[in-house]
Amino acid sequence: MPMDVDVQTHARTLTLRSPDHVRVGPFVMRYNPDWSIKYANYAIPDQGAEPTAAELDALTAAFRERDRMPRLEFLPAWAPAVEPALLAAGFTVENRAPLLACAPGELLPPKPVEGLVMAEPVTDAEFESAALVQHLGYGGTGEPEGGEVKWLRTAAAGGGVAALATFEGAPAGAGGCSVPVDGLSELAGLAVAADFRRRGIGAALSAHLTETAFARGCRVVWLEPGDAEVERIYASIGYRRIGEKLNISLDPEREGL
Repeated sequence: MPMDVDVQTHARTLTLRSPDHVRVGPFVMRYNPDWSIKYANYAIPDQGAEPTAAELDALTAAFRERDRMPRLEFLPAWAPAVEPALLAAGFTVENRAPLLACAPGELLPPKPVEGLVMAEPVTDAEFESAALVQHLGYGGTGEPEGGEVKWLRTAAAGGGVAALATFEGAPAGAGGCSVPVDGLSELAGLAVAADFRRRGIGAALSAHLTETAFARGCRVVWLEPGDAEVERIYASIGYRRIGEKLNISLDPEREGL
């Protein structure tokens, strides 16, 4: 099976296993009641889905009933008929994001960062510190909603990885690798605190997460980089492109709502 199809299957399986997922026609919706950011709430079509207008209306309604933006993330080749149907229904492409992957033997050691300590959170305070780094790193303000802590705890308890990086005792970075499915895990939520950026912490933490996932039995770790600069960081530690994912949503402002 091609690697990108493996990745899509992994993402869909985790969504189906989530306790609050919703099935709507040929879609499964990942819904996080305690985490409202758009990246934690989206739908994935069934493989080869050919949705009707009524099914798309029902999917849109399911998002709105839960106060979430109608949004999908998927590989276009997974269900070729879905993107044209979404565009016809008024959805707008956010971006076409590269998918990167790394396997054991491909990981390259980054430059060491003196004074950086990386460990798995154990106490409530450590999980909350990691979640706060993620929350602020992705543009949030105030305190996290709770979804970040829950994701990190689930990853750590389910065979994945959670990590908090500290520099001279201060929280400097955080991230995790999701619960593995058939040996695949997603590196997600990686963030470096604003005061500690451009020191190599992102590369060091990414390598630590990936290496730990491999040590726990994962055969592939995959991710979606935020931009070209972030992709270069991952490429420097051995990640390579394996495909492209479509992120597409229905913006209420475009509908005059």
